[in-house]
Amino acid sequence: MTRLSKVDLSAKISKKDGLERLEAAQQRLLRLRLLLGGQLGDHKIGPPLCVVFEGWDASGKGGAIKRLVAPLDPRHVRVAQFAAPTYDEKRHHFLQRFWAVLPGWGGMAVLDRSWYGRVLVERVEGFATEQQWKRAYDEITEFERTLTAEGMILIKFWMHVSPDEQLRRFQDRAGDPLRSWKLTDEDWRNRERRADYEAAVEDMLTKTDKPRARWHLIAGDNKQHARVAVVEQVCHTIETQLTKRGYNIHDAD
Repeated sequence: MTRLSKVDLSAKISKKDGLERLEAAQQRLLRLRLLLGGQLGDHKIGPPLCVVFEGWDASGKGGAIKRLVAPLDPRHVRVAQFAAPTYDEKRHHFLQRFWAVLPGWGGMAVLDRSWYGRVLVERVEGFATEQQWKRAYDEITEFERTLTAEGMILIKFWMHVSPDEQLRRFQDRAGDPLRSWKLTDEDWRNRERRADYEAAVEDMLTKTDKPRARWHLIAGDNKQHARVAVVEQVCHTIETQLTKRGYNIHDAD
């Protein structure tokens, strides 16, 4: 049984409960962010926080990111989106373009797509050679080991939706003039190769899910559930990591 098949895509939450839980989680996150930024507690900056989002097209990454950063001061969180590398970026090692957006101590960054493109779209579409993408698993895990060894809290999400729900969202976007720009020919083309992408995702999860940088698979067919799950998981991971490092997260004011 694959990891993707174990995700309960029937998971739902009512709008009322979802809004209440989301607001509570956002306030919890705001307090933690202030603690990490040295604005609460002993006023020492905490470890860098990096939240990575991967997932299917139309899986709700943008909506989840929006809710995640909504309660935060925009001056103190960076959201970076990554598409295909440029000509100049291709002249360097594939990890090079990500270094500039990574947060330092006291900082926070949210990545919409990431270095995992090497073992997903670049693998499936042939933009990387087999030797390159196979080598990339070790390069990525070592890269993440380096970051977390220096103290970074690294949280990785795979936003998972069913083919039927993805198709419904594609059709909704196509019929909405204010959102149709989100839908491209490439999205439709990728959908036709879902089996190939699923195989790539399974390999990614198997080879890069490490104790220092776990993958969290989010059931995304119900947007309300997915958004709450993301913010609550970020809060839980921060609290767990800070407690392990000796921070008193409950008495910090």
